[in-house]
Amino acid sequence: MRKFCLNPKTPSFSLHRNTSSSISSSSSTTIPSIRKATAHVEAAESLILKWNSETSDYAKLTSLFYNDKNEAIQYIDCVNNLQKAMHSLLKHDPSSPKLIKAKKLMEIAMNRLQKEFYQILSMNRAYLDSESVSVRSSSTSLCSYEEDGIQEEDDFGEAENCISEVERVSSDAVDDLRIIADSMVSNGYGKECVKIYTRVRKSIVDEGIYKLNVEERSFSKLNKMDWEVLEMKINSWLEALKISVRTLFAGERILCDRIFAASRSVGEACFAEISRDGATLLLRFPEFVAKTKKSKPEKIFRLLDMYTAITVLSPDIELIFSFNSTSGIKSQAYDSQNRLMESIRNILSEFEYTILKDSSKLVANFGGVHSLTKRTMQYLTSLADYSNVLSEIFLDVLPSSKSLLSESYLYSPELSQNSTENVTGFSVQMMWLIQVLLCKIDVKSKQCKNVSLPYLFLANNLQHIVEKVRSSYLQHILGDDWLLKHIAKVKQFMENYERVAWGEVFSSLPENPKAALSVAEAREVFMKFNLELEKAYRKQSAFVVPESKFCDEIKTSLARKIVPIYRELYDRHYIMAGNVREMMEYVKFIPEDVHNYLMNLFCGVRA
Repeated sequence: MRKFCLNPKTPSFSLHRNTSSSISSSSSTTIPSIRKATAHVEAAESLILKWNSETSDYAKLTSLFYNDKNEAIQYIDCVNNLQKAMHSLLKHDPSSPKLIKAKKLMEIAMNRLQKEFYQILSMNRAYLDSESVSVRSSSTSLCSYEEDGIQEEDDFGEAENCISEVERVSSDAVDDLRIIADSMVSNGYGKECVKIYTRVRKSIVDEGIYKLNVEERSFSKLNKMDWEVLEMKINSWLEALKISVRTLFAGERILCDRIFAASRSVGEACFAEISRDGATLLLRFPEFVAKTKKSKPEKIFRLLDMYTAITVLSPDIELIFSFNSTSGIKSQAYDSQNRLMESIRNILSEFEYTILKDSSKLVANFGGVHSLTKRTMQYLTSLADYSNVLSEIFLDVLPSSKSLLSESYLYSPELSQNSTENVTGFSVQMMWLIQVLLCKIDVKSKQCKNVSLPYLFLANNLQHIVEKVRSSYLQHILGDDWLLKHIAKVKQFMENYERVAWGEVFSSLPENPKAALSVAEAREVFMKFNLELEKAYRKQSAFVVPESKFCDEIKTSLARKIVPIYRELYDRHYIMAGNVREMMEYVKFIPEDVHNYLMNLFCGVRA
């Protein structure tokens, strides 16, 4: 245990010291000094004996400081004068009966002050609560512990009230404790003072920690917990951390600084002993959680919450535990933070392999958004809400598989200088995960049996990705250039789909619908168009485009390319198709019918 520089107890005034060497002043100066010392001893005797619990029932049942504050101050003055008298007597005659008497009186006085110190601490538990001390002293002590607006749950409101039963502090009690502490320390009873103070205040801190549901749990127990149970423990810890740091430990630090203002080493010893166990227990929890083997990707969000909480409170932790003797507490906070950082990086790495190893098949060949795309983008948009802290975690860290991602993809010559300057380790990580997803979706598109469906499938999935990016903070992370590039890619997929799925319909229409045609030629054109339109419609009508705006874009694009040309053909050559019966045989659709056919596409289940 660390040794603190405390003044020696009264017994150090040794009776065996050489008398001749201790008497150095002339008789003319010694006599007045001895008379004064004797007077101090006699003056102190009556008051000290009055409050001797061993000989007085009144003193045993009554508190000196609560009974009469003026008499208490007089008592402290007597003790201080008694100390001066002992020094004078020691110099004159180490074997003096007066010195022996003074030593006994000092011992009685110190016993009394120990009792008073304990009584004041015990009787003022509610008034020396941590929150009251920290709030009342914030303007003159460590720093201002400002509330940050986070709402505590009802359960924690009760716990916080247990820590701070009232919103005021008894300045008188603090002053009394400081006076007693100064006297005890200066008279060599610093260790006794520390023992009493830490016994009382540590019980308060430990009780507060317990009320906040922070309990001692081994790593093995945490590792065996179901994730749902562990997540509840994490939520409790998040609430407990803020209350503990900004209320409990901040208040205890301020209280120690005020009571032991005259002896910083004693104050440090007290605060270290009071806070060490509770703070270590509190700050070790995230490290244990980070080390648990829970495979769910969702675990990352609770780890990010814990990392953020420690980061936000780091300045407070640094300031409150600034003593050398509490450096281990700060180290524990940093260790937990580093362990959380490592675990978060590992989870994202594992998430990449989860995408790559996904073996789910297409539920049906309808071309909709794959469940893997939905899950992945939901995960990434949620991660985007933690972009600030993740940018810190992935500072100068690139994905391990970056070599697979071409420089032209990440740093395209088409990108503006501004966009490349904003590329961070985290933004590259997000780009990479989306690229991995797109590669996996491309592989899954090979499962589509219809030749045109892969393009619609890819367009649907990329459009879903684009919309998720555009409607979330991912757009800020990835940048406008990334977004524009992938919007263009969606358009390319859509054009390929139109070409493959509707190419025969396009080609069935003449390049110049107003060109002169014979009756036979006109009939042939109409028959071919009827055949290709019905065939394409049968194949494409079962396909889906889940996002309504994108669906309308595709249908409108098809209508623009087909309906106007068909309308001109119809208006120019309808009369040439022959009589009514023949018209019904060769011209099945009026232009409005064609438009309605196209507008009814992709109306399947939008999965």
